[in-house]
Amino acid sequence: MKLLVNIDVPDVREAEAFYTGAFGLTPARRFGDDGVELLGFEAPLYLLRKDAGSIGAGKAARDYARHWTPVHCDVAVDDLDAALARALAAGATQDSPIRQANWGRIVTIADPFGHGWCLLQFLGRGYDEIATP
Repeated sequence: MKLLVNIDVPDVREAEAFYTGAFGLTPARRFGDDGVELLGFEAPLYLLRKDAGSIGAGKAARDYARHWTPVHCDVAVDDLDAALARALAAGATQDSPIRQANWGRIVTIADPFGHGWCLLQFLGRGYDEIATP
């Protein structure tokens, strides 16, 4: 099996500029004006043009204001402060202060389209610090 990550955005070019700037991803394939495949994460990231107000899952209309979803992506980085600065410079907003945990450091951000992301920096043994045998 292979995981593909798809993100709905109202403007593919604007989203591509954010994701290449914030995370250093590289465009691989374009699908006209309706999508782009970005590489650089362990799974390919597809930005798909879906107009605001169009129907998404169920009967809910797409809304690109900051929103909550039970599914989100974490980006593990070597230097959280540098990664946060890069994401903010690309247009992200910071949702929370940087927090320290037994396993490392975390900060939550949102892309310009309201999608939430976590930036993580593992310290020590990472999640093994809190894993149960």
